[in-house]
Amino acid sequence: MSEHVDGVVIGMGPGGEVTASRLLAAGRSVAVVERELIGGECAYWACIPSKTVLRPPEAGGEVQRAAGVSGAELDWPATRAYRDDMARHLDDSAQVDGYADQGALVLKGAARLVAPGVVEVDGRELHADAVVIATGSTAVVPAIDGLQDVQVWTNRQTYTTPDLPARAVVIGGSAVGVETALFLARFGTAVTLLQRGPRLLAREEPQVGDLTRAALEAAGVQVHVGATPARARRDGDDQVIELDDGTAVRADVVVMATGRAPRSHGLGLGEAGVNLGKHGEVLVDEHCQAAEGIWAIGDVTAVMPFTHVAKYQGRIAADAILGRARPARYDGIPRVVFADPDIAAAGLTLAQAEARGLSTKAVEVDLATSIARPWTFERDPRGHLGLLADTDRRVLIGAWAVAPQASEWIHQASLAIRAGIPLETLLDQVAQFPTYTEGYLTALETLDL
Repeated sequence: MSEHVDGVVIGMGPGGEVTASRLLAAGRSVAVVERELIGGECAYWACIPSKTVLRPPEAGGEVQRAAGVSGAELDWPATRAYRDDMARHLDDSAQVDGYADQGALVLKGAARLVAPGVVEVDGRELHADAVVIATGSTAVVPAIDGLQDVQVWTNRQTYTTPDLPARAVVIGGSAVGVETALFLARFGTAVTLLQRGPRLLAREEPQVGDLTRAALEAAGVQVHVGATPARARRDGDDQVIELDDGTAVRADVVVMATGRAPRSHGLGLGEAGVNLGKHGEVLVDEHCQAAEGIWAIGDVTAVMPFTHVAKYQGRIAADAILGRARPARYDGIPRVVFADPDIAAAGLTLAQAEARGLSTKAVEVDLATSIARPWTFERDPRGHLGLLADTDRRVLIGAWAVAPQASEWIHQASLAIRAGIPLETLLDQVAQFPTYTEGYLTALETLDL
């Protein structure tokens, strides 16, 4: 059976959903193909369930740190039930019906490009003017001798588990590792986090990693940096990770937070003229186009693998397909770890700026000593903010914050970086009192350019 549609979207995570919805709204005929659940990794096994289970400990911590309030007991069964509601109980029937009601041809199955503009789904052949690859990524499980003999979780098991382990070892000190360690520790699991490199969140400023480690340790997580797993074994009911320094860590489960790999295998991309990078990522141009009539968005491109970037690329690809192409820009896009406190950043780090030969000045401020909001928000207030300026252009090029609610107010820095707002304009900003946003003015004045 062969039929023609204007567009085929392969992979219906957040990026694919944005693309499909925009094409449908423009009156195009669209086939959406998903081999698992419409909503993708983010909706069922990652962003949504993880942020849902992180919120009760965050709220409980706010209660404990607020003056004049007592009592903040966590309830795992209630949290688990709400998590499962938020993850739709792994049921996407409402999403399937929703896209069908919008006029989409909804196909559940594995898709493969058999020729340029020709997609096969379980024997059904679709001819399309535009094909969008939005297949996401899959968790990487590193090759560790003996790992096949122990109980290993990735994000999928971690954020669907009905019961929490008494002990867990988390391997990986990236955003996923930090969030996972904090979630488990707050709900009573004894957590050990192993990071191969010298600090956590290695792609951020060193101070961010140091502050993150302090926050995790305050939550009871045992953090080991420079820790390389050499082998794994089972000893009775214990899962044992042996390190290259001869020490060992015992747990009930080993949680992998060791990165993700683009899901590009088996799609027939070579037959369609699509080029892949050395890690299997789909190579795209500034319009997210991978080849004639083919676009790719989201994690499969390995360009800032965040859900919000996938959604942004979905808009870029849809606009290109609809004849109003515009280039994608990735400067100033926020990066957030939903820890306690929030860890947020945007733009370049000092090391990245120096590698580009930029003339810079950096500043860090302790928010508790410079503005009022941390003191009205909690006893023993926390919060640090860092800014990085290009001294030649007199604009912000980087920012970071480790502070309550930084996931919300990092966007002021993000906008300033993306728009190239002059420092003089930022210095004239009038922030509501008392808010964490006031910290930007303190930091900007400290730059003293």
